[in-house]
Amino acid sequence: GDCGGPGPKRPGQPRRRTRHGQHTIDLVGLAVLVGAAIGVSIAAAGCGAGPGGGRAPEPLLVSAAVSLSAALEELGPQYTRAASVPVRFNFAASNVLARQIVEGAAVDAFISADEAQMGVVADAGLLDAGTRVVLLTNRLAVVTRGDWPRPLRQLADLGGQDVRRIAVGAPAAVPAGVYARQALERAGLWSTVQPRLVPTVSVRAALAAADEGNADAAIVYRTDVAAARHARLAFVLEPGEAPPIVYPAAVTTRAPNAAAARAWLKWLRGPTARATFERHGFGVPSQTP
Repeated sequence: GDCGGPGPKRPGQPRRRTRHGQHTIDLVGLAVLVGAAIGVSIAAAGCGAGPGGGRAPEPLLVSAAVSLSAALEELGPQYTRAASVPVRFNFAASNVLARQIVEGAAVDAFISADEAQMGVVADAGLLDAGTRVVLLTNRLAVVTRGDWPRPLRQLADLGGQDVRRIAVGAPAAVPAGVYARQALERAGLWSTVQPRLVPTVSVRAALAAADEGNADAAIVYRTDVAAARHARLAFVLEPGEAPPIVYPAAVTTRAPNAAAARAWLKWLRGPTARATFERHGFGVPSQTP
């Protein structure tokens, strides 16, 4: 690995680069979306020497929904200090991550933004079913571009004729977009706003469209709002306005470090991680056996 010399190379191990003092990995050729290969980066959470100054343990590789990036990038180094195990993250839309795993990516754990994409991996026989848990919950929110001239207070306001472009994750695949479509259908607004939707490859791309003024509004997660640079929060949807938003997590059957991945998921459900997730706006379900 990066911390103790070249180390053994996993099949198809991507190249590495350094950014801001952290190691990142570019996944090359794993993801294909709308017929085009896309690259995603894996941020290293940190490296530590093993006991006695030997080689550090092989890092955990965690594929996680991009909406989790801020919280997990904070938690990764904390876990490394506690367990002396580096953690690397592969952030993207959950449908992209699921496809990577089905197509052969040997990740240790997968955290999806919905049950459907976790189901894609499970249906392929690539989940350790006994490790699957609901890790977090979330809520949808609507943001507007920074110079939007009037308040939006409820979903019905998106039906106004002046709201011409509404960015959402692709409603057929990206979890945030799937949730957004279901919320708009519940409100009886889908047929009105569908022609104005700007589908994006991820929820963060939807946020970016509003941030950059390329959309009048965007439907994102409540937890994404903190990452906005110019976009402004209009309102958060009430729980009954959208289906329950859950983040399941599991160890994969191809996990090179399955035991360490199980320990990581257990730690994510402990008090340190729970407090961090809550501070970032996620809901944390009660512990289950």
